[in-house]
Amino acid sequence: MPTEAPETQIVTTWKVACDGGEGALGHPRVWLTIPQDIGWVECGYCDKRYVIDRDHAHDDH
Repeated sequence: MPTEAPETQIVTTWKVACDGGEGALGHPRVWLTIPQDIGWVECGYCDKRYVIDRDHAHDDH
C-alpha cells in the first residue's frame, strides 16, 4: 500500500509556525526556520514541508 506524501506549502517568510492544521486534532504550535541553503523545512510532528518561494521571500520582522 503506497503512503501518501506529506503536505507541502509554499511560503514567503523564512520562519513559519505549524500546528498541524487540524484544530483539536493537530499538534502543539512549533516555529520552524527554513535554512537558506536548502530552501525548505519539515515539521517534526506532522512532516508537513514548507518550501520558500525565493522570488517573493522577505525577511521576518
